[in-house]
Amino acid sequence: MTHTTKRRRAGKMIASVTLSIAIAFSGSTVISPKQVEAAAASSSSQASRVISIGKKYLGTPYVFGAKTGNTKSFDCSSFTQFVYKQVGVNIPRSSVNQSKSGKFVSKSNLKAGDLVFSDTNRDGKINHVSIYMGNGQLLHTYRKGIGVTISKFKGSAWDKTYVTARRVL
Repeated sequence: MTHTTKRRRAGKMIASVTLSIAIAFSGSTVISPKQVEAAAASSSSQASRVISIGKKYLGTPYVFGAKTGNTKSFDCSSFTQFVYKQVGVNIPRSSVNQSKSGKFVSKSNLKAGDLVFSDTNRDGKINHVSIYMGNGQLLHTYRKGIGVTISKFKGSAWDKTYVTARRVL
């Protein structure tokens, strides 16, 4: 092998290694449309499971400060924490802390499975969390005597005191 050939090979190898390292550390990957569809289907499937699991507890009594993991009674955030945990999604215990989980989603872009946060006391603090079911409905629990229920969102107290929404799926 000639000296020039060796230099070309060495140059190609260095360029190849440099390119490989740049790709590895760039943090960007090419995602096919099928992978995007699969991820969306998975999220949609998880949302369906969350809602289905939550509906099994319709009528379960509301108790403020209900214990984590207790299924005989819930408050709003113990309910959401419990239901999401059943599909492998861990969220904090309180509605305030849950409102910092996942990623922000605007009210106009809500999808089934999103968490909706309200300030029903109108004191500037989040004090309620619901699960958006789609079709303008919320799955949640509130007030002694009502418990886990499905409510209309648009025009409701939760809509009028809406603060934010988060996507955790």
